[in-house]
Amino acid sequence: MSNVIKNIILLIIFIVCIALIVVGQKNIGATGLAMELIGLAGLLVLLYLYNRKYK
Repeated sequence: MSNVIKNIILLIIFIVCIALIVVGQKNIGATGLAMELIGLAGLLVLLYLYNRKYK
């Protein structure tokens, strides 16, 4: 896979994760919490993928 395409996919995933966190904050209850946790998990996966190159 091309490096440019890979970076675009990672950017889209980042934007979706941030959107999940922001929308999850507005929803009170279990659904909002679940959305925030999914967004946080996505950000942690992206951080792991980024840092894996520098081990």
